[in-house]
Amino acid sequence: MENSEGVKIESTVVTEEPLISALDIALFVVIITVAYFWYFKRDKQSSPSEKKPYTIQPSSLSSIEQTSNSSFIKKLKSTGRSLVVFYGSQTGTAEEFAGRIAKEGARYKMKGMVADPEECDMADLVEMKEIQKSLAIFCIATYGEGDPTDNAMDFYEWLQNGDADLEGLNYAVFGLGNKTYEHYNEIAIYIDQRLEELGATRVHEIGLGDDDANIEDDFVSWKEKLWESVCSHYGIEETGEESNIRQYKLVDCSEVLPERIFSGEISRLKSYENQRFPFDVKNPYLSKIAVNRELHKSGDRSCMHIEFDIDGSKMRYDTGDHVAVYPKNSSELVDKIGELLNADLDAVFSLLNTDEESSKKHPFPCPCTYRTALTYYLDITSNPRTHIMKELIEYASDPKDQEKLKLMASSTPEGKKEFHEWILRDNRNIVHILEDLPSVKPDLDHLCELLPRLQCRYYPISSSPKVYPKSIHITAVLVNYTTSTNRVNKGVATNLLAQLIPTNDELPQPTIPIYIRRSQFRLPPKSQTPIIMIGPGTGLAPFRGFIQERDYARKEGREIGEMVLYFGCRKKDEDFIYENELQEYVANGTLTKLHLAFSRDQPEKKYVTHLLEQNADELWNIIGEKSGHLYVCGDARSMAKDVHSIIVKVVMEKGQMTNSQALNYVKKMEQQKRYSADVWS
Repeated sequence: MENSEGVKIESTVVTEEPLISALDIALFVVIITVAYFWYFKRDKQSSPSEKKPYTIQPSSLSSIEQTSNSSFIKKLKSTGRSLVVFYGSQTGTAEEFAGRIAKEGARYKMKGMVADPEECDMADLVEMKEIQKSLAIFCIATYGEGDPTDNAMDFYEWLQNGDADLEGLNYAVFGLGNKTYEHYNEIAIYIDQRLEELGATRVHEIGLGDDDANIEDDFVSWKEKLWESVCSHYGIEETGEESNIRQYKLVDCSEVLPERIFSGEISRLKSYENQRFPFDVKNPYLSKIAVNRELHKSGDRSCMHIEFDIDGSKMRYDTGDHVAVYPKNSSELVDKIGELLNADLDAVFSLLNTDEESSKKHPFPCPCTYRTALTYYLDITSNPRTHIMKELIEYASDPKDQEKLKLMASSTPEGKKEFHEWILRDNRNIVHILEDLPSVKPDLDHLCELLPRLQCRYYPISSSPKVYPKSIHITAVLVNYTTSTNRVNKGVATNLLAQLIPTNDELPQPTIPIYIRRSQFRLPPKSQTPIIMIGPGTGLAPFRGFIQERDYARKEGREIGEMVLYFGCRKKDEDFIYENELQEYVANGTLTKLHLAFSRDQPEKKYVTHLLEQNADELWNIIGEKSGHLYVCGDARSMAKDVHSIIVKVVMEKGQMTNSQALNYVKKMEQQKRYSADVWS
């Protein structure tokens, strides 16, 4: 038979059958039975009566708590507070400064609270005007290449994209930055200006702290003038009452079961025994050390090539990313504190926030032993700030020690000078202070409250995941130096890493907690794009990954662009790291040119910057005529600045531009990610 379109249709005979067969019914019964047992088994496993792991998360709230407690306005109103201090912090300094401001508010009849913008609904700023004589202060750090800190990112984007009416909001901003970086205090400056644009009232001019100089001095000077402005703006007077009130109270935990005591975990109890993906700043991965070898051929300095095993972790990284390493303090220094204070380091304790409204219940994971706190959680090797000097005064039994501490805690010119010379120049840490001022015997729990958190250390990854998908490589110089008091200060992370030497396969390998931090330091999307890499010393690290990735592409048969590397060190026969690898890449054509500067192999010192000046034509050919990319990694204080000046000069001369035009050209390169820097001071 055919249809109207002339297409032949086959006819079939259809026999009527029951809609549901016996087999269908049997399958249905089986499915229902399985679902029934699965549901009730799951329900039993998740029963509230079942004991759950004991956990304390000092730095975060659960999603439920976060939702219900996100309104800082409600907290201010319910507790009769008028001052809120927000912090944008990557290393803990901004958070520390915020706490000090909030604490001092009591002296000016302004009860304060510290708030993490990540845990707050910042749109509530529009309601600050409903609180009489209210004030919002922002302690904001600038991180990376002019980026907000992780916990301030949402707030920053809210300011950028929103148009809230902030009329009636009184505010002040203190920025934390480093002048050796191009984007000095960029985020704080933006927030200060944007708040004013949205109608808020600036009570005091922005403060800009420089971590390359003395950020403590910058903060204290700004803070003193801040309170003068606050008194003038609100018509109030200082009460004169000192605010040495403890933020945390000591809780004896000697009866707590051992399985409920933290032993170095960052957030989740037993997280190193029961590893769970994803791994991040609060949940690092306990990685085995697969390789730890010396890179220097001779001399009294050490540079380590270390490989972290990430096989099975599900961690992924990109070439140019950083790896964060969680260190621990040396047992020698920890024991010294116990000895100086005659304290039982194995006593189990907890510090509980006296402010019940605070989301931060503990300064670090609690309960734990004092030994654990001093080993894993507290920074005992950096220079203490002036507020610690102030808190130690009451524990000094010798009048001379008291006077010295009072002087260093003061903001007088003499006090600042003494603090700079005795603490900063002589590089004294808390152990040295307790040794040199023997009558100072603080309660150990109070000292644990005062000391800042021990921070992870970031290293540029010196490998490509295309070549090493199951491991992360770093290149680290061992930090050891003698101070003017003839003490040997040691880098916390590098000295720990130096001890983690892999053994044979039969023994457990040494481990260390790590996680991956994403970076904007990236190769061009197209492998054909030419690049110039400038990385003296360990600045070579990320470029080793870049070269590996381009070499991988070449071996796959893809076209790769020119790769020019500028590397420098002291002596060719001493600290020319990865020499054989680099020479091999030159031989196989992956590395187009390798420019080397050995600063101490000849009477006059020779640096990579000298070579850059000599190769102006090559530089302009790649970054000007071929629109290539330029990368700088290493010292921000001098090398990176000198490189920037040379690039501007080359653009002027070879591109026939004025100084202003050349600066704009380089600025455009940066905006297009054609000029990238990964630097440190």
